[in-house]
Amino acid sequence: MRNHLLAEVKALFLKEVMLEWRQKYAFNSIIVYIVSTVFVCYLSFNLRLPDAITWNALFWIILLFSAVNGISKSFQQEREGRTFFYYQLASPEAIIIAKMLYNACFMMVISLTGLLIFSLVLGNPVQDNLLFILNIVIGAIGFSSTLTMISGIASKAGNNGSLMAVMGLPVVLPLLLMLIKVSKNAMDGLARSTSVNEIVTIMAIITIVIAASVMLFPYLWRS
Repeated sequence: MRNHLLAEVKALFLKEVMLEWRQKYAFNSIIVYIVSTVFVCYLSFNLRLPDAITWNALFWIILLFSAVNGISKSFQQEREGRTFFYYQLASPEAIIIAKMLYNACFMMVISLTGLLIFSLVLGNPVQDNLLFILNIVIGAIGFSSTLTMISGIASKAGNNGSLMAVMGLPVVLPLLLMLIKVSKNAMDGLARSTSVNEIVTIMAIITIVIAASVMLFPYLWRS
């Protein structure tokens, strides 16, 4: 049973990768969004680099909206006929796990690309880059795990984009606050031990969200 679930997850994950590789719609649109937003921010600061606190706030605000826009397409591109086809072939647990895994990888690429764009245009005030990158990876997993399930719920309401934003913000906000705190510690060059409690809390939230999604998604899928 376990090997069968892993095989389904692998096949569905590769399907998501192939679809994105062929279309490149979500990736290209989000990259354009990040580049244009960073450039507008740069112009707004009169061609000067922002201070560290402003840099950190802008970075996570842009990543948050990128995550909402990118992950909201998880179920929007699934037509009713294709959804019924998946229902016959794969288990709902495999579907939600594969989408979470793909969205996590997608957000990691987007986040690291966004960090590169930020560093080139607005500078890089981060002193502990390893901790900052680790925080970005954890944040990508957190955004994907929380927003994927919400995207599935929104798809049952006719893919209502406003519903995705309204339901997603209260869930993501506590996670976002801790991510900002850890990234601020990395920017200030504080000892990594000062960020352990926040990282453990974030990982606990992610674990709970993933477990709840795997348990509840089958009921949503069959409705």
